[in-house]
Amino acid sequence: MIPKLTILSTFAAVNFSMAAADKPVKVYILSGQSNMVGIGQVDSGGTRWGDEFLESTLSVYEGAYAPTADYDKLTPTKTLALESFGGATPTPFPGGGVQIVRGFIQSKITGVFEFRPGYGDSENNIMIVDGIEAHRQEPGGKAVKKPVKLEAGKKVPFKITYLTENAGGLGWTSRLDIPGTLTTLVKEQGKFPYLIDKDRNWVSRDDVWYKGVVTATGNKWLSIGCGASEGQIGPELGFGWMMGEHHGEPVLILKASQGNRSLAWDFLPPGSERYVAEVADKDGNKTQKVMAGYKDKPDAWDVDPAKGLATPPPAEWLDKNGKPIDWYAGKQYDDCINSAKAVLEKFDESFPHWKGRSYEIAGFVWFQGHKDTGSEITAGRYEQNLVNLIKSLRKDFNAPNAPFVVAVGCGNEGREGTGLTIANAQLAVDGSTGKYPEFKGNVKTVDTRDFFPKVENSPKEQGFHYHQNAGAYMQIGEAMGKGMLELLGKPSGK
Repeated sequence: MIPKLTILSTFAAVNFSMAAADKPVKVYILSGQSNMVGIGQVDSGGTRWGDEFLESTLSVYEGAYAPTADYDKLTPTKTLALESFGGATPTPFPGGGVQIVRGFIQSKITGVFEFRPGYGDSENNIMIVDGIEAHRQEPGGKAVKKPVKLEAGKKVPFKITYLTENAGGLGWTSRLDIPGTLTTLVKEQGKFPYLIDKDRNWVSRDDVWYKGVVTATGNKWLSIGCGASEGQIGPELGFGWMMGEHHGEPVLILKASQGNRSLAWDFLPPGSERYVAEVADKDGNKTQKVMAGYKDKPDAWDVDPAKGLATPPPAEWLDKNGKPIDWYAGKQYDDCINSAKAVLEKFDESFPHWKGRSYEIAGFVWFQGHKDTGSEITAGRYEQNLVNLIKSLRKDFNAPNAPFVVAVGCGNEGREGTGLTIANAQLAVDGSTGKYPEFKGNVKTVDTRDFFPKVENSPKEQGFHYHQNAGAYMQIGEAMGKGMLELLGKPSGK
């Protein structure tokens, strides 16, 4: 049976159903720049143990571990004051029985921490911190953890009992209460509860598979860690959960994105033609230039007054060292889309768990815009380029009627200047505006600007990445999902 969570406002209700075995896998193609790649922080990351562990002593007791034994009352066969406990080269353990480390922890900062004692087989242990069982992993079982709050400068006792002969001084901690991380939002504040199980472990869907190409190259059942790294998320998480809830058949989230890319240049879609624009240099002097069309290079070149738009590009485009530049207008589009198509062309090989099943393109999602805010020219051209993108993606994947969601992608910059120009362009392609009759009922823009977080509630000051706030990425993903559901004929939020 495949666990599926009924879409409610809290995703709380649980039911079970089988994905329809005779229907095609639903494929959603997500693309854009770095915020689609995913920069939302899961937690603070693991910090290797160091000098916060004080007076660490190893005791060895005869025989194998016995859960009924009171090792605090037994006499050890040997005791060793550890010169180094933690770090890259902890003192080696002697073995020869049940091994227990006792000592103190003195944190340099106040916070809520998760302890990750051991590495590999040495993770089979019980760790108690200040009277709290912070970690327990029985051999062959899963780790059960409980967070511990530590106060800066306060010494508290710890004890680690290793349950097998494999024991060592390696270990990591992770702070759980950093504002805006997914761990803080879910495990401390109770938001997005569908992402964890009763033991506070992250869960994955077994009816939604995630595959990334170019960047964010995860390949697994949908869970955390499908962003720019295993410790980051993007909109795919909230979006994928909503699509998994909606469909009875399996879902594939296929993400093809790359950071720091412009729709006017790197992602310029096929069919985009050259045009002439007045370009100002750093001193404000303006020059008429031909702006590149699809597969042209460089991005712009001076207009010959006698030839106008027909002015050919220079024969060579060289870097400062005189070497040819291997780039052209639309190269990132080609790289991303061709990589995604290659995955689908070898569907059985790419997804052996679905071998023999067919698939269909169920929809597209586009989340980009920041890179184009750097110029009034690229911002002013954005709407036209976006229309071309929608048509090109549908053509390339032979899905002329597939629903298409555009998420406003300029963050807080989307309220003024060139950012507002791009936001308005993204809103203009929504089928409900009537500006593009062919998009009625099949293209929807979701406005994500209200999800922009405050820096003080976020892991890092980095506005162009939503301050790496995982909550913003979850809200954006869920908004994309609701937009897609509306195009699929299901009312949002139900």
